[in-house]
Amino acid sequence: MAGNTLYAVLVSEDVEWLSIPEFADRLGIPAAQVRDKIRDRKILAIRRGEQQAWALPAGFITIGDGGPHVIATLRGTFTLLADAGFSDDEAMAWMLAEHEELGMSPLASLREGRRSHVRRLAQALL
Repeated sequence: MAGNTLYAVLVSEDVEWLSIPEFADRLGIPAAQVRDKIRDRKILAIRRGEQQAWALPAGFITIGDGGPHVIATLRGTFTLLADAGFSDDEAMAWMLAEHEELGMSPLASLREGRRSHVRRLAQALL
C-alpha cells in the first residue's frame, strides 16, 4: 500500500478510533485484557495523534448474543497479512480501506461474516 494511501486511511475521520481504556470499556473488560489481546496479536493497535497513543477501531467490536466482543476472525486475517510482510500500520490500513473486490473494507466484510472473501483477498498478497 503506497505511503500516501496508508496515511490517508489511518487519519481518516470515517473511522471511530478508541483508546485502550475506551475499547476495554466498550467490551466490559479491564484495559489489561485489551493489552493482552494486542500482545497476543488477536487485535492490532496503532499509534495515532500528537501524543502517539495506542488506538483501535471501534469496528473491531461487534455485538452478539453474549454482548460485545472482538470479531473472532480478525486474528487469522492479521496473521495472513503479517505473513505477507505487512507492518501493523499497513495491516490496519488494508483492513480499513475499501477494496473493489469486496465492495467494502475487509473489516466491514468480516463484520458481515464474509471471512472467506477477506481471506482469499489476503492470501493473494502472499
